[in-house]
Amino acid sequence: MTKEKTPRVLSVLFALMLGLTACHTSADHTSVLEGEPIQTFLQANPSTVEKPGIASGAPSFPSEEAADEAGNSEIAADLKNNEVSDMPSYNALSDAPSPQVTPGLCTLENFLRTAMLPLGNTMYVWGGGWNEEDTGAGTEACTIGPSPQWKDFADRQSATYDYKETRYQIHNGLDCSGFVGWVIYNTMETENDKDGFVFKSTEAAKTYASYGWGEYLPSGSASDWRPGDIASMKGHVWICLGTCEDGSVLLVHSSPPGVRLCGTLKAGKDSDAVKLAEELMREHAPDWYQRFPDCSVAETYLTASGQMRWKEETMPDCAGIQSMTAEEIADFLFP
Repeated sequence: MTKEKTPRVLSVLFALMLGLTACHTSADHTSVLEGEPIQTFLQANPSTVEKPGIASGAPSFPSEEAADEAGNSEIAADLKNNEVSDMPSYNALSDAPSPQVTPGLCTLENFLRTAMLPLGNTMYVWGGGWNEEDTGAGTEACTIGPSPQWKDFADRQSATYDYKETRYQIHNGLDCSGFVGWVIYNTMETENDKDGFVFKSTEAAKTYASYGWGEYLPSGSASDWRPGDIASMKGHVWICLGTCEDGSVLLVHSSPPGVRLCGTLKAGKDSDAVKLAEELMREHAPDWYQRFPDCSVAETYLTASGQMRWKEETMPDCAGIQSMTAEEIADFLFP
């Protein structure tokens, strides 16, 4: 039986209206995101935790493997139509930072706070977030809230974790595009099992921009990195969290061993962003940091990545996040 669809634009407009309302009703913008914890929501809505299997409606694309040092294998999927419903709020199901976020609330603050939920408790799994046919978003990437299975799996891994041994264990974690797609789904949607936002990592930023969500700059063109920017390079996609005084960039992504904060190196050496990422992971995800202390990525992330910057009309910046430095973002997201 085919699901009845409503135009995708209606869903995005609904989420945008919620975001604009939040901007106008929050006095100081320090937190417009309050509501019931996800545990309460899931208990009241048991159907949301069922696993119906493969997300329906995704067209088939020929397989295409794009592997970088993170070893990503990801296939392009398309955006589909969906419906909207009442909007619950939830907390992270982990020991990581657990700000309250609101599914379906399109603000830049909500987008970044949502991205923190799998932090330090979700392993990188090749194909995680994709469906079993490897053609588009899978069950977890189309589900409100983090999967409890992610943390359960992560808690059982040691410092010797090798993502090559867990390829296509898709319910146990997220790969890079699965992570970004899950974050966007949880920011824009309010119900499970709608069609998702998981795309081939190399083209993800450009694809999101093609839907009118933001402005796109091709690789080598971006010199200004701001919180919330989505960046795609060959075989990888990541989210910018801001620029430090020395020009290094703090970012969040799913890259082996998992979802973590990292900083770009500066002239091949530790930078302000690397030190900031280490400090945040050590304080807010200590069990993870003890096993996986590396928080650095190559400086080429900045020169090899295309950039999508959200349009204000798509993702309102109620809190002035895009004008914040990486250090200010760290204080904002991790008070």
